[in-house]
Amino acid sequence: MSTGYTDHFSSYSAADAQPDVRAAFIRKTYLHLAGAILAFVAIEFLLMNSPIAAPLTRVMFSGRLAWLVVLAAFMGVSYLANWWANSQTSTGMQYLGLGLYVVAEAVIFLPLLFLANLYFPGAILSAGFLTLLLFVTLTATVFITRKDFSFLGPILMIGGFVALGAIGLSLVIGFNMGIIFSAVMVLFAGGTILYNTSNVLHRFNPDQHVAASLALFASVALLFWYILQLFMSRR
Repeated sequence: MSTGYTDHFSSYSAADAQPDVRAAFIRKTYLHLAGAILAFVAIEFLLMNSPIAAPLTRVMFSGRLAWLVVLAAFMGVSYLANWWANSQTSTGMQYLGLGLYVVAEAVIFLPLLFLANLYFPGAILSAGFLTLLLFVTLTATVFITRKDFSFLGPILMIGGFVALGAIGLSLVIGFNMGIIFSAVMVLFAGGTILYNTSNVLHRFNPDQHVAASLALFASVALLFWYILQLFMSRR
């Protein structure tokens, strides 16, 4: 999974813009986030109800090496999507980046959601509700306090590398990360939401609503991934 961490900013931020410009940027960011989530749900629904769902799940979960290849490909696509979404020259490229990232998330989520739907009834809805509740709570915290959480950037970057290293090592050696790792990653995902929401208020420029929505979507997806794993581990 992507760490949900991003750090592409210019010197002119929405915080320095006129109130109407800043409000328009925030509105566009969260409308694009909502659109990305709805697109993810629609794509996932189509994938899970298609003939390829079971075979693709078997292929992706066929072994540690297969899942390692899938994660490596996802990281590469994520980097490309973020690069396009932060394009300063082409609006079309920005939307292409966001769309590519949503599709990539839908594909990598497919085996987890397929198994959750098959063996853990109700887990997906419960995890989705808790994800939404935590996201709204963390978002409200940033907007109400107006606190700048940019100090979390270096912490999240190091934590992200550590998490990716641990995941890679677990796949190579073959040990289960367990419920504690999932719980820690839920906290990490919460930190990325605080960080990226703070950046919406303080660091993104007014033309970066697509990139801002991608960063928030990545954080929400990360949070949902590990909350769902927690629900699945309890049964």
